[in-house]
Parts: sequence; structure tokens; C-alpha cells
Amino acid sequence: MTAPLVASGARQRTVTRAIVAVFAAVSLVHLGAQLADLERLAQVSQWLLMPLLALALAAATAGAPRGRLIRLTLVSLAFSWLGDTAPDLAPEGASFIVMIAFFLVAQVVFVAAFWPFRRASVLSPAYPARRRWLAVPYLLALVALVVTCAPGAGSLLVPVIVYGTTLALMAALATGVGRLVAIGGAIFVVSDSLIALNAFVDGWSLPGQGFWVMVTYIAAQTLIVVGVVGEGRREGPVRAGVAAAG
Repeated sequence: MTAPLVASGARQRTVTRAIVAVFAAVSLVHLGAQLADLERLAQVSQWLLMPLLALALAAATAGAPRGRLIRLTLVSLAFSWLGDTAPDLAPEGASFIVMIAFFLVAQVVFVAAFWPFRRASVLSPAYPARRRWLAVPYLLALVALVVTCAPGAGSLLVPVIVYGTTLALMAALATGVGRLVAIGGAIFVVSDSLIALNAFVDGWSLPGQGFWVMVTYIAAQTLIVVGVVGEGRREGPVRAGVAAAG
């Protein structure tokens, strides 16, 4: 009985590594296309990123019941994929709103995924007092982003505030899941902030804007997924029940 289990585990690792290799290759192609201004290649390769990352997560966690954290992360990746693709199919004037809408749902799902770990996050009153200041950068980032974007946001100011608040909450809650997830959440704030600054701030001009948005986006999602895989493997029924009850 042990031999089949070992063989199954080896196959799982092989499949996961193959998917990760394809994801890495597509990511490099996409980032190269961003730098070379190859718009069509960048567009098509972007459509493939989140499905490949979700496949990698699914492959890495196959063979055992997936906990709430992993299931919701897969859902968030699906909505992130819609945020990557649907704007390209929407009317030009509606593409930005469509993108915001799908990514807002993705962030809400991440918040739901990370919520059971809130007592270990920087938002918890039980967090060590000497480290509680770590919550301040998330609040400052939110305030700075809203204040900077407000003059140019116009009728989109309320959606900007809602999205920014949800994004900051996601990143703060991510600190309770683990170090890699926390770093991924923080980088996600950077990536989406670059999008907001480009959309709403007159005179904003970052050389290689698309490249920097996507390299931070890919890094953020990858770190979150890697961290979730690690946490998901440790997350047993007893721990999940205690976290949910808290």
C-alpha cells in the first residue's frame, strides 16, 4: 500500500512542477511582451496566467480534501482571471469598470479566505503591542491612495474608496495567514495602486507602466498561492474549526 502512495505523490509533484514551469514561461513571455510593447502577445499571455496558477494550486493540493482557505483562493483566482480577460471583451468605455468589478469580487473572496486567521493578523487586539504599528502602513497606504486619486476619480470616487478599503483589508488580514501570503498581499496593494495612479492622476508617467503593474501582480498572486499551499497542508480540521470559531 505504501508503494502506490509514494508513486501517487511523485506523480503529483511531477505534474505540479510541469504546470509551474509552464506558468513561469508564460509569465516571462508576458513580461517580455510588456517591455517590447507587443500588445496582442501581452493580452493573450495575460489570459493564461491565472488559469495556470490555479491549475498549479489545484495540482499541489490534489489527493486530499481541500480546506476552506484553498477553495476560496481558487475562487479568487477565477475572478482575477475574469478581471484579466473580461475588460478586453467589454465596450471600451466600460472596460475599466468591468475590471474593477471582477477584481473587487476577487478581493472580497480573499478577505473571506483570510478572515479565520484574523486573530493572528496585524488587525488583532491580541497582536503583540510592540508590533501593532505594522497595521499603520496599510491605513496610510489607503488614505494616501484615496487622497491622491480623488481629484481625478470623479464619479468613480466611491468605487475607488470601496475597492481601496477592501484591498487594504485583504492585505492586512493576509498577515495572519503566513509570511509569504502577507508579502503577496502587500505587493498586491502596490500593483493595484499603480493602476489607480495611472487612471486618475494627471501627469502620472511611469516608464514601463504595464510591466511594473504585471510583474507586481504576478509576484503577488504567486506568493499568495505558495503561502496558501503551505498553510493548507498544515490546516487540519481541528485548527480550521478553532479559527472559524474565533
